[in-house]
Amino acid sequence: MKLTERQRKFLRARAHALKPVIALGDKGITQGLIDELDATLEHHELIKLKVRTGDRETRDAAIEQLCADSSAVLISRVGNVATLYRPRRAKPGIVLPAAGSD
Repeated sequence: MKLTERQRKFLRARAHALKPVIALGDKGITQGLIDELDATLEHHELIKLKVRTGDRETRDAAIEQLCADSSAVLISRVGNVATLYRPRRAKPGIVLPAAGSD
């Protein structure tokens, strides 16, 4: 999924007040974590994820892998908290602004 900067800004604003609902810790990425992420994205569409693993490169790689595994889009990453978005498969709840010029 490709989002425009206008749509990303819209989603960042909506996510500002959210708290992380999933945490990735020392065990790394497991099938259970991927299943939970998939279910949480299907329910909420826009979530924050706390990644407590190693250095910046390790965190970025973990976030990239989770996005690929869940078909989610990384909206932003601040420190060890990433914001992910994936519309619901049936009846998306978040209506994105038109993809007009940025």
